[in-house]
Amino acid sequence: QVQLVESGGGLVQPGESMTLSCATSEYVFTWYNMAWYRQAPGKEREMVAELPRSGGDPNYGEDVQGRSTIAKVFANHTVILQMNNLKPDDTAVYYCNGQSDRGVNYWGKGTLVIVSS
Repeated sequence: QVQLVESGGGLVQPGESMTLSCATSEYVFTWYNMAWYRQAPGKEREMVAELPRSGGDPNYGEDVQGRSTIAKVFANHTVILQMNNLKPDDTAVYYCNGQSDRGVNYWGKGTLVIVSS
């Protein structure tokens, strides 16, 4: 069974940075397109950052462009999301996603990030 396990959420002050981690299997890490999504209260789930399995350039959502980085950590099959200059609007549940080239999607259970002073 495919598992994606997020960690790193919590309470963060506005303007600070955070790093979220998504641990998965070697197979998913290698062969799936990996992404981070988020869902704020009362809003639809939106893409935050995505990383093609082919090693191409990552894509970022408009709201996080320029202050976010998605990357693979090969040593432990983890996909990280670093975000800087956090804002209250970044408050959401953040989900790790793995998608195969055939469109099969796997999701983690999510990790809650609250940006508040």
